[in-house]
Amino acid sequence: MTSQRIFILNASIVNDGRIFIGDVLIENGIIQNISGTVNGGLSCLIRSRDKQINARGKYLFPGVIDDHVHFRDPGLTTKADIFTESRAAVAGGITSFMEMPNTIPKVFTRNLLEKKFKIASKKSLANYSFYIGASNDNLEEILKTNPSEVCGVKLFLGASTGNMLVDDTETLNKLFAKSPLLIAVHCEDEEIIQKNIKNFKDKYGEDVLFSAHPEIRSEEACFRSSSKAVGLAKKYNSRLHLLHLSTAKELELIDNNIPLKDKKITAEVCVHHLIFNNSDYSKLGSLIKWNPAIKTSNDQEKLFEGLLNNTIDLIATDHAPHKLEEKQNTYFNAPSGGPMIQHSLPIMLDFYHEKKICLETIVDKMCHAPANCFKIEKRGFIREGYWADLVILDLDSPWKVNKKNILYKCQWSPVEGRALKSKVTHTFVNGNLVYENGKFDDSIRGQRLRFEISD
Repeated sequence: MTSQRIFILNASIVNDGRIFIGDVLIENGIIQNISGTVNGGLSCLIRSRDKQINARGKYLFPGVIDDHVHFRDPGLTTKADIFTESRAAVAGGITSFMEMPNTIPKVFTRNLLEKKFKIASKKSLANYSFYIGASNDNLEEILKTNPSEVCGVKLFLGASTGNMLVDDTETLNKLFAKSPLLIAVHCEDEEIIQKNIKNFKDKYGEDVLFSAHPEIRSEEACFRSSSKAVGLAKKYNSRLHLLHLSTAKELELIDNNIPLKDKKITAEVCVHHLIFNNSDYSKLGSLIKWNPAIKTSNDQEKLFEGLLNNTIDLIATDHAPHKLEEKQNTYFNAPSGGPMIQHSLPIMLDFYHEKKICLETIVDKMCHAPANCFKIEKRGFIREGYWADLVILDLDSPWKVNKKNILYKCQWSPVEGRALKSKVTHTFVNGNLVYENGKFDDSIRGQRLRFEISD
């Protein structure tokens, strides 16, 4: 950890629902002081050996927290690994991530979970946590998992990458009744999906178009499964987090009149469900094949509305890389998932430029809300005494996504060729300047996230 004092001066600070011009002092990895320039700022405290960054004309955000990624480590590291993807993350302003258990081996035990934490301690440039996976027979492992040390338990109510479907009724009831952890759920009904697959195969054989993906992994499949999860959560008063909502209909299941701090049932939307709809399959095909599927323009619009009216609590990526040659396959043979973590914040800032969302809401949904939803200790805000996870942004620095600047190990992006209006210039992780104007300090390592235990 750096012992050097760092002053960020004259920044437009976006935090806690307001924007003001101010200075920030970082020392020993912690935000020690925040001062508005109308009060004289902090420049009078600077010593010759202190580092100064003049952020005049730029914006200072808390570091983004992505609660939903697949970094493929261990076991699938030809696609991605914790070092490469955390590096892409910090270049995109993401300072903390929570990674899913469908690696090789699948993370069904606390022992395997701790092995992933050990890998991250050696490889991750960003802060990290990992979900333990639910299976039909590992409930005792989940019950023994410390909720102050682990972000949650991942439950697949529909089979996706990794074949981790939990379909035993007794197990599901016990999990929702007893889990000490937040239950994060992938909701798609497997019976409906398999029926739809059979219908399409009967009609088209193997020659199914990618545009059929939202019909196979349909609105009905999502809504039935989400309804089941919400029903179980309400029955047992469980802490449920609905991952990657993809349909307007699912919004009916969520109460938007409850403050996030009081919610027992929360939900996220992923960036690809906000920027794409089913008209994009004709051009992008397998590159936007995710589970759950990208659906109609109406779903796309209603999800954005749900984000703005607080039905949806936070924004994630479901960053899930595959090698390009794997994706360049027929519908049934191309895997689902794609990379997004480097580009999610600049994409949301494009919505700001289009006047569809304000900066304060972007910070709320990408920084504050994940910290509050998962009760992460001292992160997600620009506050004195909090860890200095910070991002400096130039909102008027256009660039185009291309092969030369894509940092994912898989070396492709579904937004390749897209012109973006805003750029991350600096990223601090625990007070360490890990990324500055395209250059990395690859010696920096993030920390394990810690969580406040609910009453």
